[in-house]
Parts: sequence; structure tokens; C-alpha cells
Amino acid sequence: LRQPPAAPRFRPMPEIPSHTDVDPARPSLRPTIRGTRGMVSSGQHLASLAGLRMLERGGNAVDAGVAAGICLAVVQSDLVNFGGVAPILVFQAETGRVHSIAGLGRWPGAATAAYFRERHGGQIPAGALCSVVPAAPDAWVRALQSFGTATFGEAAAEAIALAEEGFPMHEFMANNLRADAETLSQWPSSAEVFLPAGRPPEPGELFRQPALGRTLRRMAEAERNHGNAGREAALEAARREFYEGAIAAELLDFHRRHGGMLTPEDLAAYRSSIEAAPCVGFHGYDVHGCGAWCQGPTLLEALNLLEGFDLAALGHNSAAYVHTLTECFKLAFADREAFIGDPDFVDVPLEGLLSKAYAEARRGLVDPERAWTEMPPAGDPWVHEPARRPAAGAVPASSGETAGTPLSAAGGETHDGWDTSHVCAIDRWGNAFSATPSDAPFNTPIVPGLGIIVSGRGSQSWTEEEHPASIAPGKRPRLTPNPAIVTRNGKAVMAFGTPGGDVQIQVMAQVLLNVLLFGMDPQAAVEAPRFATYNYPSSFAPHATDKGLLRMEGRLPASVRERLAALGNTIEVWPDFSWRAGGICAALRNERTGVLLGAADPRRECYAVGW
Repeated sequence: LRQPPAAPRFRPMPEIPSHTDVDPARPSLRPTIRGTRGMVSSGQHLASLAGLRMLERGGNAVDAGVAAGICLAVVQSDLVNFGGVAPILVFQAETGRVHSIAGLGRWPGAATAAYFRERHGGQIPAGALCSVVPAAPDAWVRALQSFGTATFGEAAAEAIALAEEGFPMHEFMANNLRADAETLSQWPSSAEVFLPAGRPPEPGELFRQPALGRTLRRMAEAERNHGNAGREAALEAARREFYEGAIAAELLDFHRRHGGMLTPEDLAAYRSSIEAAPCVGFHGYDVHGCGAWCQGPTLLEALNLLEGFDLAALGHNSAAYVHTLTECFKLAFADREAFIGDPDFVDVPLEGLLSKAYAEARRGLVDPERAWTEMPPAGDPWVHEPARRPAAGAVPASSGETAGTPLSAAGGETHDGWDTSHVCAIDRWGNAFSATPSDAPFNTPIVPGLGIIVSGRGSQSWTEEEHPASIAPGKRPRLTPNPAIVTRNGKAVMAFGTPGGDVQIQVMAQVLLNVLLFGMDPQAAVEAPRFATYNYPSSFAPHATDKGLLRMEGRLPASVRERLAALGNTIEVWPDFSWRAGGICAALRNERTGVLLGAADPRRECYAVGW
């Protein structure tokens, strides 16, 4: 393990490989899916099929992604909620630009960090008090308005049918509902949906969610009633039905009766911002993520750090390779803890954090003979911010030492970031879509009659004002879901993402390196063994740091684990293909042939479909 000279040896990758056969040295459980007209990969096969059907009807990647994303809130309603979050990236083939839609809700205007310290001992209780404004409905509509061609009713049609007519319960969801049956039973409205007949559904049983279907249908009907006003105005009518109409009234009434803070003004004022996506160059490719309201910049910083090492020479998943990646992740997480928070409230040195010069300065903290077992110190990215320093009164860098704010009934391993899914799509015209919707029903109740929760994403906030992700009126929590898109020469190359909480960026970086650096077939790249460090304050309450902890799938050799333990890590072994190691979905485009490729993670219910 060494830091390379100024011009490191890096295996050139002129294009995404289009192997006709899987490399026998890296066999995969599934084939890579190939097509020419469109590709969709998502967390569940019925959602992927909904996206593909949209493409077959002439829709673009955005229409397909929205249709699949709304379906995920039905067929994976243990992981994703229509009243939750939905961060989105869109690549427009016509302009060559990547846009970010911040599908993340804001704290109510009445919420303050002091309130939770004074009334709840610094905790953010489960229930209505951890709720922020539901963002997903607005984000899906905004995506259709700005970049799609379909109506909301067309995009939601498959989801409505699956909610009202039902779908066969699958094993992953059945296991989750069984594991959290006690939590769900504390709220009658949640038990009514997820524990019909007083128990979780068994795999294969038909599972219906009529109230959720009715909510989606009401939005589609509001759109249809305004059809004469034009497509954009009709879509806006669907959005208003949720945020200002009868749905909003029912939601707020239930929320207030359960002690929540949201007001009609909080709902009516909400809009998902649309902005240019942050980007870093990575050996000739451009990797785009979401802004500092989530951990997207942390993935980009980690790639900057990794670019300066001769990773190919270290050998894939060798002890030196795993050590180098892990230590770079730790450095990026230390900066996340110090600087990343809602940029509407926090002066984030984003340009400095993502500069190559800053990565070069930070890279020297990677010691080939010793692992960081405490969180590394944050750097000084302000040095690399041209002509500016922190604004007066800006939130200062956090030390990373937090006392923790437990989220009752939803902490620890139970809330280890599995409550998320992903959908990505590429169409025949070269447009790309990537979204990571989330929010499970285990920390806040279902609203009766609506079949949705009021986003419980407030659990990813802190109650200390000095922390960049602290609670404040109208502020967004620091979100873990962070979709990504890779481009080169103005064309989409790869759209991808994963569930997994803090593991997300680590999994995404590993899969990206598997494809770009080691030339793996996409499905083999997704299935390769993984690892993840936990040496940083968790994004989930109680924000604990597992100092020195490194989890590794059992397929990684014992000799690698032993070497990493000798460097100071505390090693825990995941089972092979552990669901805690993420659930990558990826849609790719071969740069030479234009053939579309899809890969999906067998660790969960993920499935890719193409035509």
C-alpha cells in the first residue's frame, strides 16, 4: 500500500464493457440484463415492470422512473412510503446536464432543537414529533412536470392497481413486518394495514392497501378534473390535492391529534428544489450526486480521495485495497460530520470539499500500516474555497463527538438503513433517471384513510444547535439516500444507487470501482463481496460511533480479515450476500454500441428488466 506518484498507473477504461459471457473468475448468480429500447432496475420486480411498461407506451426514463418509484411505495411499503422522501437525479440527453430534485421535507415552522432538549431530554421521540413535511408526492410530480411526458394518473396507474387489487407478499417484506410486528401494533392504524387478521402476512398471501390506492386515485382525479388547463397545470392540481386539498386536511387532522407540529402553512409552502447536481471527475468520467442536504457530497469526496491511489495495483478486495477504501471513507465521513447540512441554513464549503487539491491534502492521512479507530479529524476545505470564508454566524464545524439523541422504538440495528429502496432507468434516447425513495412505517404511524405516513425522516437530525444537521424551523434533515449518475462526453453511462443508510456511499463506491476500474460485468460487479466501516457517528439516532468497526461479507478471505484486524480494525463478519450490505440497482449504457445493461442486487428483492 502506497501513495502513488503524480501520474498514477490506472487501467484505462475507454468504455463500459459489454461482455458476452460472465468472467468465469467472477461468476454471478444472475445474468446482466441487456436491451436497446429501455432499461429499468429497482428494488422489486413489479416496480421494474411498471417502469418498463411506461417505456413501452412511449414514455421516457423519467416517466418510467416515477412510475416505478410510486410502485415501490406499494410493493415495498415496509421500506418506502408515498408520504416519505424521494431524492432524484435526472440526466437530459438533449442538454447533457444532470439535475437534482431534492425530494426531502422540511421541519415544521414550530420545531426547534431547544424544544426537544427541554421537553424530551435531547431525544427525538418516535411518532408525530419526528415528522417533517412529506416530500415524495411533490418530487414525483416535479419530475414529471420538468422532465417527463406522462400525466400523474398514467405514472400512478400500476401502483393504484397493485394497492387496490393487491400483490403476492414477498419474503423480504414478510420478514421485516414479522420482525417489527410489535412496533407496528402500538398504532392501530398501522396494525390495520400491516397486520391484517392480527398478524403479518405470509409470503404468497395477497396483500392489499386500499387506502393508499384511494389516495393515489384522488390525486389522479384532481389532475383529470383540471385536464383542460394543460398538462403542467393538471399535474399541479394533483400536487395541490395532497398539499392543500382534502388529503392535506385529513393528514393534518390526524397529525395534530397525535401531537405533531405540522401546519397547513408548512404543507402549502413546500416545494422540492431543482438544482444542478454536484459533480467530480473520476478518471475521465463525471460522477454526479445530490447536494449537501444529503450525503451525496460524501460519496463524491470519497471518490476524489480514491482517485489518487493505484487501486488496480493493490488488487481487487486485497487487504491493502480494502484498507485504502475504508480509510478514505473514514476521512469523507469525518468531513460529513463537520460540514454537511442543509445549505439553506449551513454555509457548506462544497467547492472546497470536492476540490482535487483538498483531496490531495487529506490523502496523506491514510496510513498503510494503521487503521483509524477514532474518527479522523476534519480538514479545512475553506482553504480551497475561492475568495470566501465561512459567513458570519455560519454553523461551525462539528467535533463529531455527539452525546446521541435516541429515537425511541426505532434505534440500533432495527433502523440500520434498510428502510429505503432505489430505482434507475435509461431510455432509448439516452435520458437517465436515478432515485432513492425511502421512509418506513416503523417510527411514525399510518394516517388512517390515507394509507401513508407523515415522513419520519426527522430522526436524521441532531438536537445540538452547533451540529450542521441540527433541528431548526424549516430546515431539512441530513438525508442518507443519495442517488448517482455517471456521464462521459455529455452522455449517460450509468445510473445507480442503493439502500443502506451510512453504508450507501461505501457500497456505491465499491460497485463503481468494480465496473470502471476492474472491468467487471455489471451483474458480477453488484454481486462481488462487500465491506463497510462504522467508524463515525451514525446518521440514525442515537448517532453512536462504532469505533474501529469494520463489517465484511464472509466471502472475503480469512487472510484479508486477519490482516485488517492486525491494522487495528474490529472485524465482524456478515453472512454471504447480507441484506445489510445494500441493494444496488444499476442501469448502464455501453458507450460504443449503445446497448443498455441492467444489474440488480440478489441481496434483496431487486430486479432489472429491459427490452
